[in-house]
Amino acid sequence: MALELAQETIWFDKYKCDDAEKEFYEKQSGGDSGLGSLASQIAKARQEIQNSLAAGGGHRGGGGAVSTDVLNRITKLEDEKSALQKTVSTMESTIMDLTKRLAALETNKTTTSSAPSKKPEPMEEEDDDDEVDLFGSDDEEEDADAARVREERLKAYADKKSKKPGPIAKSSVLLDCKPWDDETDMAAMEAEIRKISMDGLTWGAGKLQPVGYGIQKLSILCTVEDEKVSIDELSETITEIEDYVQSVDIAAFNKI
Repeated sequence: MALELAQETIWFDKYKCDDAEKEFYEKQSGGDSGLGSLASQIAKARQEIQNSLAAGGGHRGGGGAVSTDVLNRITKLEDEKSALQKTVSTMESTIMDLTKRLAALETNKTTTSSAPSKKPEPMEEEDDDDEVDLFGSDDEEEDADAARVREERLKAYADKKSKKPGPIAKSSVLLDCKPWDDETDMAAMEAEIRKISMDGLTWGAGKLQPVGYGIQKLSILCTVEDEKVSIDELSETITEIEDYVQSVDIAAFNKI
């Protein structure tokens, strides 16, 4: 109420002006009872209004805008107070949680530091007797055998390197390959024979020669390394071409 009154401008001495106005009208009326009565009533009404203003009755009517502004400010302050209380409550809760966690960490740290540490167990000294070789003859014999084997291998390797390879023994062989009849495709037979491949075998020239009754034989030359190729094995391999070859004969055999 004091705040609202501080916002108002009140004319507290207005009743003096009213009394002077009353006396003025009474003098002007010349003692007319009707006008005097009317002026008295006006003065009385004004006095009542003044009393109402003094008592605060007319203040609410004239100062409505000020009261609304004050109420809005009070409401705003109450809202800010409520929000501030909530923030303070949240901060208090957070501080309590942090305090509990810090206390728990301090407790764990104290427990860990107070726990007795295990001392490393002393290593047992190895028995020196296990390292002492009372019978060293076996190791010495093994070393001697290893040295002998190594020397033999080195000697064999040196002998092998010192020997020069001799000439490779080769032979030139002429083979007569006979067909089944005169209708045999001799070109296909020669192609099949030349497909035979062996290490140390080299095919040479081939020639068709007449046998009789329109039949021809294939005389084919080859060079073989004696240590790698067996002529008998080669002849059997050619004979296995049964669709074309009937038999194989060695027409000539010469060492190279």
